[in-house]
Amino acid sequence: MTAASVQATEAVDDAERKIVTFLLGKQTFGIDMSALIEIREWEDPTPLPSVPAYIKGVTNLRGHVVPVVGLAERLGWEPSVLHARSCILVVNIGGKHAGFLVDEVADIVSVADSAIQPAPEVEVTETSVIRGLVEIGQRSQDSSDNKHQIMVSLLDLEKLSPTRHLDLAA
Repeated sequence: MTAASVQATEAVDDAERKIVTFLLGKQTFGIDMSALIEIREWEDPTPLPSVPAYIKGVTNLRGHVVPVVGLAERLGWEPSVLHARSCILVVNIGGKHAGFLVDEVADIVSVADSAIQPAPEVEVTETSVIRGLVEIGQRSQDSSDNKHQIMVSLLDLEKLSPTRHLDLAA
């Protein structure tokens, strides 16, 4: 290998991506910013009959009907308790839009691809929705200068896609 190809390989390994981090309960999750369309304030969606309980309904996004998923329920957790910071992350999944109810958006951070660790292999009832794990620095509540490391679970949006259920309901 030439020196230029070694540098190119290292540049690919050290590529960075922006991650939108958010909270569900006390757990921090992240999604790739390239999938994010917008962050919306919570508003009650229009309910749909005969869909899984985690599909809260649909909302109108500039003339497009977008399903709204209760992410905590989709992950098998207790439903999120709505409050002033609850919001919907509208994302693009394979050319279709979906909204995910989250407790609050935390931050947008840059992470090196090489810092993302694979999700641990554990027995689950369905394919894991965790694409990987990354440790990031987060400001502590008491002082903006102090940072501590937190583990962020990166979600695989393709595996969370609600569109197959909406196709059945239509």
